[in-house]
Amino acid sequence: MSRTPFFEFAAEVGLTKHLGGVDATKELVKLCRINPGSYILDVGCGVGVTPCFIARKYDCRVVGVDIIEGMITRSQQRAKREGLLDRLEFRVADAQDLPFEEDTFDAVITESVTAMAEDKQQAVNEYVRIAKPGGMIGLNETTWLKYPPPPEMLAWASQDVSTTVAPVTPDEWSAFLKEADLEEIFVKIVPINVQDESKMIITRYGFGEMLRILGRTLRLYLKSKDYRNFVREVQQGGITPDHLDEYFGYGLFIGQKPL
Repeated sequence: MSRTPFFEFAAEVGLTKHLGGVDATKELVKLCRINPGSYILDVGCGVGVTPCFIARKYDCRVVGVDIIEGMITRSQQRAKREGLLDRLEFRVADAQDLPFEEDTFDAVITESVTAMAEDKQQAVNEYVRIAKPGGMIGLNETTWLKYPPPPEMLAWASQDVSTTVAPVTPDEWSAFLKEADLEEIFVKIVPINVQDESKMIITRYGFGEMLRILGRTLRLYLKSKDYRNFVREVQQGGITPDHLDEYFGYGLFIGQKPL
């Protein structure tokens, strides 16, 4: 998977997001049949919010991997603050080449991650390889609701979600799961609401941590010319296009590895 300044900056300020927020994570957990004692892999864990949430709320052991070392550092810091180091492990790894043995995890989940992989099928194949027989694969991924999208939609996605994201259609996501021989495939598609997504970020982090994130963002803006240039580029292309909810959203794509 490619690395861009977008994610390096996100790691430094301590903020990552995925569409649907905590509610989407809860639904993903339910659909993947995650229970107390489950052994879970979160691919593209960002700053560790989802692994900490799952470990605390569902009493699971969770491994989080991310291609950005700064994300792993933030995740470890979060796990320590929340007193969850005994249930969490974090490692640098690429979704397309995961450093785990076959048949290891009860469930493998991703949230707005696989859309960034150059070879999405290879990434899904890796998730299946390391899941136990009967284990669940659960993706929360950006998707086009209509295709092809107009140019302003493509421009918005590249600026707001990041230049590495390459959303595909729900049928293409389903095809990746089928090609990996998953069974009982379930799909749910949700249009995006930009205002709701912004509120979900506050819910995900809480006001106290959002203030710390804003403080780190201001310090980074003051010290880094590259970050100031990045912010200007986002502002120039960041106008939300009309009828976004007709074209862009996310989907929950779930499948089970055969026994």
